[in-house]
Amino acid sequence: MDLFSYWLPFARFLLGFVAVVFFLSGLDELFIDLNFIFRRLFRRLFVLPKHKRLSYGDRLAVPEQSIAIMVPAWDEAAVIRRMVEHTVRAVEYSNYHIFVGAYPNDPATQREVEEICQSFPNVHPTICLKDGPTNKADCLNWIYRSILRFERDHNVRFQIFVMEDSEDVVHPLCLKLFNYLIPSKDMVQLPVFPLEGNSLKRSSGHYIGEFAESHSKDLWVRERLAQGIPGAGVGCAFSRRAMRLAAHPSDRPFNIHSQTEDYEFGLRLHRDNLKGIFVSQRLPFRGSTRHHARVAEYVAVRGYFPPTFRQAVKQKTRWVLGITLQGWSNLGWRGGLWTRYMFFRDRKTLLTSQVNILGYVLGLTQFGLWLAESLTSDARRFPSLVPQGDMVWYLLAMDTAFVVWRIGWRFGSVYRLYGWGQAALSVPRLIWANIINACAVYRALYFYGRFRVTGTLPWEKTAHAFPEEPDEPWFAGERPNVSTRPVPPAVH
Repeated sequence: MDLFSYWLPFARFLLGFVAVVFFLSGLDELFIDLNFIFRRLFRRLFVLPKHKRLSYGDRLAVPEQSIAIMVPAWDEAAVIRRMVEHTVRAVEYSNYHIFVGAYPNDPATQREVEEICQSFPNVHPTICLKDGPTNKADCLNWIYRSILRFERDHNVRFQIFVMEDSEDVVHPLCLKLFNYLIPSKDMVQLPVFPLEGNSLKRSSGHYIGEFAESHSKDLWVRERLAQGIPGAGVGCAFSRRAMRLAAHPSDRPFNIHSQTEDYEFGLRLHRDNLKGIFVSQRLPFRGSTRHHARVAEYVAVRGYFPPTFRQAVKQKTRWVLGITLQGWSNLGWRGGLWTRYMFFRDRKTLLTSQVNILGYVLGLTQFGLWLAESLTSDARRFPSLVPQGDMVWYLLAMDTAFVVWRIGWRFGSVYRLYGWGQAALSVPRLIWANIINACAVYRALYFYGRFRVTGTLPWEKTAHAFPEEPDEPWFAGERPNVSTRPVPPAVH
């Protein structure tokens, strides 16, 4: 009891700190939400009535530009064949080539890629110079150099460069959308939405809520406020001008010293006054699916995310290292007001992820006091952590309102994309997501501190999976049967 008496004053101080951080973070999130509401409302009332909505025919009418799809692959023998086969058979586009990057010390992936190339003449292997794993940026740079050699050898010129991963389930219309928007835009980012799979008992389920909200709202607001967006690494296309500017003079457009080269690449393009856009292209409703009757469908990239707690923490460690810590070091706080504000949003997780866990501890402390008070007669000598009427009490009341608002946004975002079942699960998953994020920040800080001493960072690869039969709620109205489309011809 004496130790608990000493803990209470300190717990009150910590609770005040938590209440202030939650309040400021809640205002930040509320600002983004209200910005989204008012901008979308203005767009619907005053912009859309003056412009004809894009139809499927409009996208088809644009002459096809030559597209190079870059797929880095280290230890991806289990998925690379199915990913490429699905992409070739699914996308509604003819003038494209796929370049798969493998490593000299990964014969299994090399063998899969070589067999794919025999079946599809528009698929080409690239072998990196160094043994793997290096990192994704290094592999992408070798793929890019291979594309330039391919252009010289075959007298072709690619106008659009697309980044995908070896586990991606691409939408049939994605290349048509890139082709329509480039070169008027130098970068186009599509939404990324996780596949459901057996996510009920897996840590992968928490990604559904995070991406449903960030890739249907946050990135949209970011692009309109800051006029620049970070790349997501998949579902991302660049104009030839963007690639040449980023690669000059070394033919290495991606920063090999960053764990999240896609994030930095997009922001560097904005700094060079090139135009990027986040495109949330919604398609008409399709009938019932296996999981729910009516959901919104978008031209997006889908894929499985890490299923276990350990794998999720490893992946998010890399994101925190690249976006938050290396991004802070490499990009600083340069830029306009809104750019710096978005940097703040990217980097506040270093604090908020830890405060969330602290809030859980303090909440359990308060619950313990209430429980002791109800079960024992002498427990009332321990006062409440938050006396009613105290300033912290009012702050916590507003924080509670922010939490309810946040849960509502998360629920609605998931419902529009996945239906009632996943929307209901998204609420308890918020707690699990906070625990994963906090552990990822701990590990990232440890690795970054070690990097400052040794100069090296570990590359922790994420294990990938590809669905046996992709459950594709794709638009099935006007488009032809993709299974009967001819494979694009080889370039001679």
